[in-house]
Amino acid sequence: MANLLGAVAVLAALSGGLCEEKAFLQRAGAAFSNREYSSLLTVNNGERFGNWTWPEMCPDEFFAVGFSVRVESNQYGSDDTALNGIRLICSKDGNRSFLYSIESHTGYFGDWSPPQYCPSGVLTSFQIRVEPHQGLFGDDTAVNSIKFRCSSNPTLEGTGMDWGEYGHWSQECHGGGICGIESKMEEYQYGLDDSSLNDVRFHCCARAQRVRWRV
Repeated sequence: MANLLGAVAVLAALSGGLCEEKAFLQRAGAAFSNREYSSLLTVNNGERFGNWTWPEMCPDEFFAVGFSVRVESNQYGSDDTALNGIRLICSKDGNRSFLYSIESHTGYFGDWSPPQYCPSGVLTSFQIRVEPHQGLFGDDTAVNSIKFRCSSNPTLEGTGMDWGEYGHWSQECHGGGICGIESKMEEYQYGLDDSSLNDVRFHCCARAQRVRWRV
C-alpha cells in the first residue's frame, strides 16, 4: 500500500510540473540602451555617495512587469549595506513566457530575492526606503528597500531591510510603463564603510500606437 501511495505522489508531482508554464528569462544587459524613452522617474530622498552608472533598457515594446532585489541581511555589528541591486523583469503585451531582465550596476553583497510580478499590467511608479547619512563614524546603508506601483493598482514591496524611512512616490508613467533603470552606486570601499546602492531612477516608455487600416 505504501509503495502504491508513493507511486501516486510521484505521478502527481510529474503531472504538476508538466502543467506549469515555463518562462524563458534572458539578460538584456546594455544591448537596448539606445531605446527612446518619454520621461525619467526620480525621487528626492536618495543618498549622496557614488556615481550614476549605465542605463539598461527593456527591448522595444517590452515593459517591466516585475522585479527582484539583491539584499545583504543584517550583519550584526559588521558593515551593513542593505539593498545592493534592483533587477527589472520585462515582458511584451503581457506574455510572460519569454522575459528579459535588466539591472544596471549592482553591489556585491547579499542574495537575489525571487521575482515579484504585477498580477496584470506594468510597473508605473516607485518609492524608496533610505537611511540618511550616519555621520563620520556611523554605518551607512543608504537605500534599504523599494516599492513599485502597478498600472492595475497593486503595490509591490521588495524584501529589503527596514532602516530609514520611505520618501515620496515618484511621478507615474502615463500611456506606457517603466522600461529602463539606472543606479547610483558607491563602489567597493576595501574595508571602509560600504553603502552600495544610494539612489535609482527609472525610464518611462510610451506604448506604440497601433494603426488601424480602413478597407
